[in-house]
Amino acid sequence: MFEILRELCCLDATSGNEDAVKNYIIEKIAPYCEYRVDNLGNIIAFKKGEKTPEKRLVIDAHMDEVGLIITSVTDGGFLKFKTVGGIDTAVLMSRKVMINGEIPGVITAKPIHLLEKEEAKKLPKADSLCIDIGANSKDAAQEKISLGDRAVIASDYIEAGDKILSKALDDRIGCAVLITLLKEDSEYDFYATFSVQEEVGLRGARTAVFAVNPDSAIVVEATTAADIADVPSEKRVCVQGEGAVISFMDNATVYDRKYYNAALNSGIKCQPKSAVAGGNNSGAIHLNREGVRTVSVSVPCRYIHSASSVADKGDIKSVLDMVRELKNGILGGKYD
Repeated sequence: MFEILRELCCLDATSGNEDAVKNYIIEKIAPYCEYRVDNLGNIIAFKKGEKTPEKRLVIDAHMDEVGLIITSVTDGGFLKFKTVGGIDTAVLMSRKVMINGEIPGVITAKPIHLLEKEEAKKLPKADSLCIDIGANSKDAAQEKISLGDRAVIASDYIEAGDKILSKALDDRIGCAVLITLLKEDSEYDFYATFSVQEEVGLRGARTAVFAVNPDSAIVVEATTAADIADVPSEKRVCVQGEGAVISFMDNATVYDRKYYNAALNSGIKCQPKSAVAGGNNSGAIHLNREGVRTVSVSVPCRYIHSASSVADKGDIKSVLDMVRELKNGILGGKYD
């Protein structure tokens, strides 16, 4: 699974531009299941199991990552951009980027010795930043790029002991888990959706799940871990090394209580998410048609939405074990 994760994280796939990840996933799952791609680019897969359950389950992970989109070019050849998804300005300043997977650049930042006293006290607005690709004029820049081109912050995939450092762990971890489950034999039939455009408003999951029309859903995600220096324990949200994170509520969903309790009582290493914050594709999925019973299983991830996100291998294994356990329990009627 970790080799799959490495290959996924090394691909670039900002929201609405997920083709590289989509094509990779199709290549990996095609021998093991039926699949189709809908009009938005979601992969909707069906895994035939040993038994056909009475209820229909979908397991979802999103393919897209946060990034940048080029919106204009200055007369001096610098590229103006907007963020695609939520990115803190502090993550952007002076960082190397890769445009269209081949054009390197760096995000500009005013030299500190030129900052006015008041400027030095606060972060600049993202709108004031540009990308420098070494072009000395607008025409020179436009020979290399077009408006609407995408960029991601350049990053290496690094394994340091039990930790993984990379961009796009949100949510390539979920994609790697789903690929692994689809390659395994399954006791029950189930659906898997690799959805698009989660980072810009949960859009892909809305259409993919409408097509599947499930009774229940498991959303596999990465969630913010604030277990770092100087953060009080009550504000850490979740802790790396303590296993899969199970949410009882976030800003988009109140999760199914039976599924939540089943996860905590499963015997698999896990922890409740100790904050009502954020949201994920559950926000769209649980409102589908007549309603979908939903549970979220996440990997605690430090520095999320940056090029240097950090996850723990043991937590990722716990997420895989938990999703497998919940899948079989839901489809076997254990939590009805």
